[in-house]
Amino acid sequence: MSDSQHTDLLPAYLAVGEDALKREAVIARLKARLATMGDLSFNSDEFDGEVAEGAAIAAACNTMPFASPVRLVYVRNADKLKKADAEELVNYLKAPSATTVLACEAEKLAKNTRLYKALAAAGPKAVIDCAPPKSWELPKRVRAMACTHGITLTEGAASALVELVGENTVHLDNELKKIALAHGTADGVGEREVRVLVARTSEVKPWDFTAAFAERNLGKCLALRAKMESTSPHVLIALCATRLRELMAAQSMARRGNPRGLAKALGAPDWRVKNHGAWARQWRPEELRRALASSRDAEQAMKSGSDPDEVFYRWLVETLKR
Repeated sequence: MSDSQHTDLLPAYLAVGEDALKREAVIARLKARLATMGDLSFNSDEFDGEVAEGAAIAAACNTMPFASPVRLVYVRNADKLKKADAEELVNYLKAPSATTVLACEAEKLAKNTRLYKALAAAGPKAVIDCAPPKSWELPKRVRAMACTHGITLTEGAASALVELVGENTVHLDNELKKIALAHGTADGVGEREVRVLVARTSEVKPWDFTAAFAERNLGKCLALRAKMESTSPHVLIALCATRLRELMAAQSMARRGNPRGLAKALGAPDWRVKNHGAWARQWRPEELRRALASSRDAEQAMKSGSDPDEVFYRWLVETLKR
């Protein structure tokens, strides 16, 4: 091992974000790098932030390595450390050991916390952003993941897998492994094969429903609604009303000759309104106004004792019919 291999390492790293597969990959790469320098079976400790004590983690960090220039202390769920335990790490990081790499992994850790700031201060590359891809980017990511398992997925197959499994990249990768084992040909994997091999474990997200609503696709709305056990009609009609207002804004911006100004007008990122222009063209202005007014009547009926599901169903059919 050269001196540069050791000196290039930072005393601490933080892999943070909701993309669990990326977090796993970051930690795996770090372990692989340290394994080239010495036997990690003698020179590593792992802790779970849900139950670990900060003093024990700090003590492990201050332990000298055996027959190696460096050792690894890995803390998963670092965002779940109790405040006092997190403070132990903050204090340790004021003067970290030169022979230890502290690797913390967290799904969410606010940038204004003392632990985040202490880890970030370890170096400009100490924090590795593991934010998940946007939902509309996920099928493309899934197709790339499939290639690592020796299979190719059609666009429809990738979208179906996300629909059935959800957005957790570890779960998606596990299902891809199963598909690869079951798929016995060199042909690409199609949507039908995915739906045969993969059981639904994810509930439909409300924004998928409101996208179908904005498209005026009644059949798709009804199919999605059947898969939304935990979303109440009260929530859905409120979300639909919000989408109607957004489409009215999109039409207004188009009439002014500034359709690209919609994101700024709504205070939303560009990617979230990229389909609004096309959706708005599916509606006449008077249809949007009528739908918004009737949504208020339907919501009032729900609160007045009428069956919420029945009221929402009638409103949906009446609103989306052409």
